[in-house]
Amino acid sequence: MAIDTAESPRRARGRPRSFDRSAALGRATQVFWECGYEGASFDGLIAAMGISASSFYNAFGSKKRLYQEATETYLAHVSEWFASALGAASDAKTAFHQLLEVAAHEFTQDNMPTGCMISLACTNVPPALASLQDMMAGYRQAAQAAMADRIRRGIDEGDVPRGTDVEALAAFFSSLARGMVVQARDGAPRERLLEIVEIGMRAWPAAPTRPQQPHARQRGDERAIEQKRSNSTRRLPRRA
Repeated sequence: MAIDTAESPRRARGRPRSFDRSAALGRATQVFWECGYEGASFDGLIAAMGISASSFYNAFGSKKRLYQEATETYLAHVSEWFASALGAASDAKTAFHQLLEVAAHEFTQDNMPTGCMISLACTNVPPALASLQDMMAGYRQAAQAAMADRIRRGIDEGDVPRGTDVEALAAFFSSLARGMVVQARDGAPRERLLEIVEIGMRAWPAAPTRPQQPHARQRGDERAIEQKRSNSTRRLPRRA
């Protein structure tokens, strides 16, 4: 029976590792980002990481464990700009606009692989990798849930209509972002992604009409009454 050496952890022997684990993990993250889990070969990984097979097993255990750790490393970076863009704006529409614009820049960095490591990861894998498929799907669902929470906040704060289908709107913008990932992977420039963002934002529901404040209505009524009195006075006939 053949054994997949990329998946089977081995007990390390010999001297302890003498490499920068964090740097090696960063390089492995870029390989997974560029090639996906199955596309990243064991030999390609250790070559990019600059380590031997024994050092690999000693430090990371298996390819699957390395992938999980690389994903966490990637998410630590993504979570910063995702949460910042989604939470910084005072209204939900501006928050989503900023989020998608930042995503367009992140998906087209010159010194990094294009697209997103999470958006399309492990969508079509064999049953043996079902745990990774579930993990990546969970990350995508968490991002969409964060979008839904921001829309609900907009409803509570009065800048999103109360009749808005929160889950559908969040799913739409999540799908829009994933489509931008595909465009970036296929070579679309940043400018095209930003154009997609502008078109996508047209789907945002119209802002609700804010009710006039009672004191404002009262001032308006008083001005109207005064205007009527003034008009009536001007129409009175002069006495001879």
